[in-house]
Amino acid sequence: MSGRFTVALAGNPNSGKTSVFNALTGSNQRVGNWPGVTVEKKEGKFYKDGMEIKIVDLPGIYSLTADSIDQKIAVDFLIHERPDLVICVIDSSNFERNMYLLTQLIEMGQKLVVALNMSDIAEKDGILIDEKKLSMILNCPVVKTVAVKKIGIEELKAILVDELRNSSYRRKSEPLVTYPNAIETSLTKIMEKIKTYQTKEINLRWLSINLFLGDMSLLKILNLKDEGIRKEIEKIVLQETIDLQKSLGEDIDILIANSKYSKIREIYNSVALRKSDTKASVSLTAKLDRLIINKYLGIPIFLVIMYIIFTLVFSVGGFLADFIDSGMTNFGEFLTRNLESINTSPTVISFLVDGVIGGVGSVLVFLPNIVILYLLIGLLEDIGYMARAAFVMDRIMQFLGLPGKSFIPLLLGFGCNVPAIMATRTLDSEKDRILTILITPLMSCSARLPIYVLFASVFFQKHQALVVFSMYVIGIVVAIAVGKFFSATFFNSTVSPLIMELPIYRLPRLGYVLLRVWQRSSMFLKKAGTIIFSVVVLVWLLSSLPFGVEYASEKSVIGYIGKLVEPILKLPGFGFWQAGVALVFGFLAKEVVVGTLGTLFGGEDALRTVLAGYFTPLSAYSFMLFSLIYVPCAATVAIIRQEAGKKWAWFTVFYTTFLAWLISTLVYQIGKFFA
Repeated sequence: MSGRFTVALAGNPNSGKTSVFNALTGSNQRVGNWPGVTVEKKEGKFYKDGMEIKIVDLPGIYSLTADSIDQKIAVDFLIHERPDLVICVIDSSNFERNMYLLTQLIEMGQKLVVALNMSDIAEKDGILIDEKKLSMILNCPVVKTVAVKKIGIEELKAILVDELRNSSYRRKSEPLVTYPNAIETSLTKIMEKIKTYQTKEINLRWLSINLFLGDMSLLKILNLKDEGIRKEIEKIVLQETIDLQKSLGEDIDILIANSKYSKIREIYNSVALRKSDTKASVSLTAKLDRLIINKYLGIPIFLVIMYIIFTLVFSVGGFLADFIDSGMTNFGEFLTRNLESINTSPTVISFLVDGVIGGVGSVLVFLPNIVILYLLIGLLEDIGYMARAAFVMDRIMQFLGLPGKSFIPLLLGFGCNVPAIMATRTLDSEKDRILTILITPLMSCSARLPIYVLFASVFFQKHQALVVFSMYVIGIVVAIAVGKFFSATFFNSTVSPLIMELPIYRLPRLGYVLLRVWQRSSMFLKKAGTIIFSVVVLVWLLSSLPFGVEYASEKSVIGYIGKLVEPILKLPGFGFWQAGVALVFGFLAKEVVVGTLGTLFGGEDALRTVLAGYFTPLSAYSFMLFSLIYVPCAATVAIIRQEAGKKWAWFTVFYTTFLAWLISTLVYQIGKFFA
């Protein structure tokens, strides 16, 4: 049998679901260690025995109760796209927690294959799961896998082919999980009422249970042309819920969850065997977590780790950056000499040397620093530390009235604000999403790093790492303060706690880490070759017009633009028009701030010398603060508009710019009394 088939991949965050996806399809998807990495479904294909099997990687979710956007994405896909089969990935070392989603998939009537992933970790913990017995209980194939090592993947592919060839699928007549008699009676009443309107092959029992849990949006699945029928069903569900809670004395969702976990424990006890020689000792992960997520030591450890990262970024990256810098300078001089020897037009020489090499080269010099930052952050992610960082910071977030899960996208913001804002889709509350979106641009993305590195290396040579580290800390502090203010004014509501599983510590997979470093670094290079190149050429052109004026003078077009914003920047301490031009064009991409200054001042090497004549250490620090806080790049504003709407996008533009001016002005004006 040949043909095309669609298989959905479902599982909890940190179950190794994306690793299974990579192993099946050969795709290079990012593997993360906290919930929210796989926000939207990703697709890949593999071919076997004449069959094209498309794998759709659904968001990592804990249940099919559509409380957050990622859960809604998964539920909508399963209901409306009707995949031919679903692979449910279960972390074998956390069997009971992961099984909850599987019970819901079974109730939903999905054709299933279960992948018991991370089986090697479970066995190291002394847990052996009898997959054959589990398969009989669940009435679906079960295969053990270690996706990161591609163990069991070929067997999984073979099972998929067999199951897809077998078009008939029969679930056991009796449900896997049964509920207290009173709940079962109410479910029967609801199923009897809605079965007349069933138009799709959706399991009525699953639908009735979710209506019981309050998800009335699922009524859209039914063929309800009359609004009166919809209201009648809602009334029945509500009345049954009230009656049950009165008679049973407990919330329905708790009773349903308890019934599921009771069945899960029963299954686990029948299929899991513990090695008799397993020592009842605390695992390495538990021992490390006693220190790393300690109530008192967690935050200091986080700060020390971040400081060490920036020290390495400068000590190692600085050496490589100097090498690239001298290479760019020598290349510019070599090109100038050779072009002059063949009587090339001074305009062309200026374009190539001042514009292209001076602008783009000023940014490329900092590539080693960015690569090392990505490498170190990637290692921390793969080891399992970054999830702990979110957990540690959750205490502060909760204390200040911010949603605990917000720190996850904020952490992602250290790389790039765009995917960080997209990651807010994992938050349950719309208010939490908007609030987190508003403060995420205050995180120091990697695009700001060239600004910090340039000014720190010129004005704070003995304390470069400390100064740049302070930018990241200030970004977090300002984000928390702004979030607290917005929470109390615009979003005065109960905050959501952070609920997440902490992955085990493991040795980093160097191949995966280097792949992610390459993907992120190549994006920086691509930006340097497109956006930054285009902007520095534009800056060069505007610096040369009208023809006949001195290059990059006040009488050039670029000079007139700079003069318009110059008065606003006097109070923060950098009231000269070149700084204004750099910040204006920095809206397109933050790296352009350095590229623009390089174009105006004749390249990275000359830039370092010239800046010392325009800035003092105090005004340089003020400029760095302004660059940290002011309006995010155009791509970030666009994604805010997409995720939160035009109103909040414009609000972000104005509030960040005003806040940047206010804070940098206060720092500079107060600092003058102590300088």
